[in-house]
Amino acid sequence: MSVTPRERLARVALSHLAEPGDVRLLRLARTLGPEKVYDALLAERELDGSRSEVAERLVLLEPERRLDEATRLGVRFVVPGDAEWPTQLDDLADAEPAQERGEVPVGLWVRGPLRLDEVARSVAIVGSRAATTYGEQVAGEMAAHAGRHDWTVVSGAAFGIDQAAHRGALAVTGPTVAVMACGVERAYPVKHAPLLALIAERGAIVSEAPVGSAPMRVRFLARNRLIAALTRGTVVVEAAVRSGSLNTAGWADRLHRQVMGVPGPVTSGLSQGVHELIRARSGLLVTRGADVLEVVGAAGVGLLEPLRERPQPRDALTPRQRQVLDAVPVVSGAPIAAIARTAGLGVDATRRDVHELYRVGLVEQTGPGWRLSEQGRL
Repeated sequence: MSVTPRERLARVALSHLAEPGDVRLLRLARTLGPEKVYDALLAERELDGSRSEVAERLVLLEPERRLDEATRLGVRFVVPGDAEWPTQLDDLADAEPAQERGEVPVGLWVRGPLRLDEVARSVAIVGSRAATTYGEQVAGEMAAHAGRHDWTVVSGAAFGIDQAAHRGALAVTGPTVAVMACGVERAYPVKHAPLLALIAERGAIVSEAPVGSAPMRVRFLARNRLIAALTRGTVVVEAAVRSGSLNTAGWADRLHRQVMGVPGPVTSGLSQGVHELIRARSGLLVTRGADVLEVVGAAGVGLLEPLRERPQPRDALTPRQRQVLDAVPVVSGAPIAAIARTAGLGVDATRRDVHELYRVGLVEQTGPGWRLSEQGRL
């Protein structure tokens, strides 16, 4: 499906007119078509025949100029129907709104070489801005693991967990996408200007808000739905009970995406929100990158063996051999008869077991007696 120049300009105008995630306007644009909505709003009149406030704003918008300005800044406007459009965002049409935000965007402003239709294999890693060293380390390692396996890491470029996730992906030259609550040409937070410049060079910076838009609280809530919708699953690493990252997890759940949580100390307030996700069975517990890819990967791909300790020689012993081994002294060697008495077994049977324990390296002979070897003492 191709997009006509007039439809694109209508979408540019509506992108400037509406707040990101404005359910009513976005739903009208999706169901009636952006051109019809644009024309209707442009034709609005007051009782005295003058243009309505909305119509006046649209007249002053000059969508061609806005699009040209964005292009000069290296920003492209990707809309439904473009080859680059990430079709997974279309699932937002069927998702219940949250806090009066939702629906499919009229378009996305994108800066960076990574094409959005190439981020279908992606995972979101989000969490607290006031992250601990533990949280940042886990987020970075998970992102690096995903990047090494050609999965795109999506986050919000904020302090703490978001920053660690982007850096983890970039460290292994993996693809990463920063979804912003402001214009893609702005560095927010300002201290992340170098990080965002690197993402723009290697990955993509995405926003529903047009170029020049300032970050606002309501825009963060709207952008969270994009993070969840772009990806196959969302990992929450450290989140207090009222953390915004739980809003992202809520969107992932609403979109039937996988929700995962990294456990922290039970005494940590920064992990209470994650623990509640896991306790309520809304989120799967994950502790490493391999866990995450097992959850979001295709069925039967990347399955992990349950974690087990490395097999020890003791594991293969019979119950009687373990009984004899427990009777062998640690330091001073003891004769077979003494070991048999301690074990409560016959001498001949004990002798056979001791020689078997010697064969597998658990006991050693010292003079006339036997004692535990170094391996047997482990």
